[in-house]
Amino acid sequence: MSGSDGSGTTATCTDKRPNELLTSWFVRSGWSKGELARQVNRRARQLGANHISTDTSRVRRWLDGENPREPIPKILSELFSERFGCVVSVDDLGLRTARQSPSATGVDLPWTGPQTVALLSEFSRSDLMLARRGFLGTSLVLSAGPSLIEPMQRWLVPSSQAAQPQPEPSAASRRPGRLSRPELDLLESTTVMFRQWDAQCGGGLRRKAVVGQLHEVTDLLQEPQPEETTRKLFKVAAELAELAGWMSYDVGLQPTAQKYFVLALHAAKEAGDKPLGSYVLSSMSRQMIHLGRPEDALELIHLAQYGSRDCASPRTQSMLYAMEARAYANMGQPGKCKRAVRMAEDTFADVDEWDEPDPDWIRFFSEAELHGENSHSYRDLAYVAGRSPTYASLADPVMQRAVELFSKDTEHQRSYALNLIGLATVHLLQREPEQSAVLAERAMHIAKKVRSERVNTRIRKTVDTAVRDFGGLAEVVDLTEKLAIELPETAEAV
Repeated sequence: MSGSDGSGTTATCTDKRPNELLTSWFVRSGWSKGELARQVNRRARQLGANHISTDTSRVRRWLDGENPREPIPKILSELFSERFGCVVSVDDLGLRTARQSPSATGVDLPWTGPQTVALLSEFSRSDLMLARRGFLGTSLVLSAGPSLIEPMQRWLVPSSQAAQPQPEPSAASRRPGRLSRPELDLLESTTVMFRQWDAQCGGGLRRKAVVGQLHEVTDLLQEPQPEETTRKLFKVAAELAELAGWMSYDVGLQPTAQKYFVLALHAAKEAGDKPLGSYVLSSMSRQMIHLGRPEDALELIHLAQYGSRDCASPRTQSMLYAMEARAYANMGQPGKCKRAVRMAEDTFADVDEWDEPDPDWIRFFSEAELHGENSHSYRDLAYVAGRSPTYASLADPVMQRAVELFSKDTEHQRSYALNLIGLATVHLLQREPEQSAVLAERAMHIAKKVRSERVNTRIRKTVDTAVRDFGGLAEVVDLTEKLAIELPETAEAV
């Protein structure tokens, strides 16, 4: 006999063994059974799964070996991943989940134009239809390690289509497409506008608008168009998919973000745009660093560097070196990190020597962004080296310069907030909590205007660290009270 109840758990009469893996993660999390139950219920409501109603007894049964019904395994995976700052898969928790087709969940996708269009169309449509925050994300699996890196390496393989004889075009395909040059220009300028919105307001404000625009572009790609128009449409699709992935990453929808990044890389390949592909890979690398997978991040960056070695502008190359430094820092390799920092700085010095205009997608990588990335690399080295004051002192002046430059930049408000938080963490490493509290409060004011769960989470973690180390200080107590009042709990994706 089997059945299910409002807890979303499948009850069976088979013998169960205690789930030692789940128990291990649970104990290390520091949560009580009640806290975990409340978090599961809260996340389920965000997904629209209002039938889920978990309590402490249900959590105890999971620990005793009962396997919950979907979407609870993936909710637990997300919660523990966020708690520990690394990928904690359903398998890592000792839970079972229904197997899904690779096209729905995986990253090992066919590298062909028509299938890329079909997958982009299907995925963006599903994202639009399942409008509740995160619901689509719980149907996906976050890939890491060889299962992520090996499929991405095929980006370097030349397309086989060029070597194959092309079929005789049909009468319909010989007709010119309905997209005019001004309309194509408008699509490109709209993508620029979306990117500006993201920089100013965070990923939570207009994510659905970007996904909707992406879906419209996939419709155009399914119509007969001249070859040059098709190539440009693939480029627009790649930029929109990357931006949809970036916005999803910013609001905490990690599996959804990864799927968009993968599809963006496929579209960039169809567009024949290697620098754009390298940029997509850098976004994937940043996500892996965020999830505590610096080795994967480094593999992705090296792939990006190799694939665009003969065509990327100095600004793009500098950005890739800066991300390489971030990966090495998180791996605890100071020598290689410092070398990559120097390469980023030296290459950025050649930005004005490049005789072609940079594409808009790399325009964000300014002097302020360069200093911000490099200072975060030094800060990360300090963390890995056991809160080393030496590396914190290296980070301080570089981060100060980044904050100074971003304070004059009205467009990149999220970056300003992130660097304020970064500088606050540096002051905590230097045991200067008063200065840290001032900076964290400034970041909090920006966070109220920027819908970014990434910003909110970093502020909360910084305040938690301040409370742990300097909880009795009046400035820290005051900051904690302001955090509870002013900072929204989540940044909704709309």
